[in-house]
Amino acid sequence: MVTTESRVDLDKLASLCKRRGFIFQSSEIYGGLASTWDYGPLGVELKNNVKNSWWRTFVWSRDDIVGLDASILMHPDVWRASGHVGNFTDPLVECRQCHQRFREDHLEGPSCPNCGGDLTEARQFNLMFKTFIGSVEDQAAEAYLRPETAQGIFVNFENVLNATRKRLPFGIAQIGKAFRNEITTGNFIFRTREFEAMEIEYFVMPGEDEEAHDKWIEDCVGWYTGLGVNPDRIRVRNHDADELSHYSKATCDLEYLYPWGWGEIQGVANRTDYDLKAHSEASGQNLTYFDQDSGQRIVPYVIEPAAGVDRSVMTFLVDAYTEEEVSTPSGKTETRVLLKLHPELAPVKVAILPLSRNERLAPTARKVFQTVRTSGRIPGFVQYDDTQSIGRRYRRQDEIGTPLCVTVDFDTIDDDAVTIRYRDTMEQVRVPISELVERLSQDLVA
Repeated sequence: MVTTESRVDLDKLASLCKRRGFIFQSSEIYGGLASTWDYGPLGVELKNNVKNSWWRTFVWSRDDIVGLDASILMHPDVWRASGHVGNFTDPLVECRQCHQRFREDHLEGPSCPNCGGDLTEARQFNLMFKTFIGSVEDQAAEAYLRPETAQGIFVNFENVLNATRKRLPFGIAQIGKAFRNEITTGNFIFRTREFEAMEIEYFVMPGEDEEAHDKWIEDCVGWYTGLGVNPDRIRVRNHDADELSHYSKATCDLEYLYPWGWGEIQGVANRTDYDLKAHSEASGQNLTYFDQDSGQRIVPYVIEPAAGVDRSVMTFLVDAYTEEEVSTPSGKTETRVLLKLHPELAPVKVAILPLSRNERLAPTARKVFQTVRTSGRIPGFVQYDDTQSIGRRYRRQDEIGTPLCVTVDFDTIDDDAVTIRYRDTMEQVRVPISELVERLSQDLVA
């Protein structure tokens, strides 16, 4: 078996995602809506697995992080105090000929990349979606869809502190929807206007922020590589001074080498004490921390690891996509497509496959399926598949990233044993049904 190393074709990946039920174009029957996507039966499993892995790693496995789920709609003064109303902008240019709009800082030349026409002078475009609360659309009813989840954490700092009695350093984690009215979108689910974020605001003593920043960068890289992402395709890029956000002392991007080049998966920012001070001044509330050791009230510094769920999903899909040349029983060569997803992320953990739809096999196969599915030992979705030939079903499970397939054949009726097939190696081993659940649970964490 020879592995063919090639860059992933995004159209090919998007086609697989649609065909196998990972990701669909939103509103497709009406022609679709640009830059919006729906997660299908397998996609929602993958997406939930990504979020659950992140939550287990950064919340449940630590004693210094607690969770929060803040509202998407917030008081408009939150966004004025945070600087988003005045500073959350991108430079917008428009082609005078075809009237398409672009971010000036994403263009490689002075002309329109679509038709070559002249571009207007850049103007600042606010990325927040504006809406109205209530029945009257006037300035008093203005509100915004949040462009990040962080501000919901900052305005709840005192509430969380009082409820949990945490001492520095500690963090507040949140997973939730955010919305940015991006000027340009594209590259499948990489850049969209509606997305989901996984963010932590980690509060530290002033002076300990730089060390904490470095540690969070290391931990975030470790989460991706621990889930199988090729470390040679991840890099850490520090922001230059002229690209730092208005609140940032230092920011770095974790970038992945996508088919079109390096792109940001997530950022890790040192936000200093900007946000808590800004909300204290705007609201009149005292958002400080009493340090028992010094007997003083201080405003903590904040380190913010902020990852995109959708970009993480895309990273895992691109990194896992593999094409291999394999020999068929007839001696021919064909291409096997598989997703080498980490078992923790795979949407289907185990597939139960009767060799055929023969009436003699069905009761035994269904019994094996029920045993595995209800055992409580398999951490995720177990699928039963009896349509088409066994070879086609193996290929289908390979394409969706299923780590383990269990084949129930005619010998099973006599010897009470089944065959486990391993996705990455195609190795097959015979296992007694009485030992099956234990073997599967061990293989999924190996």
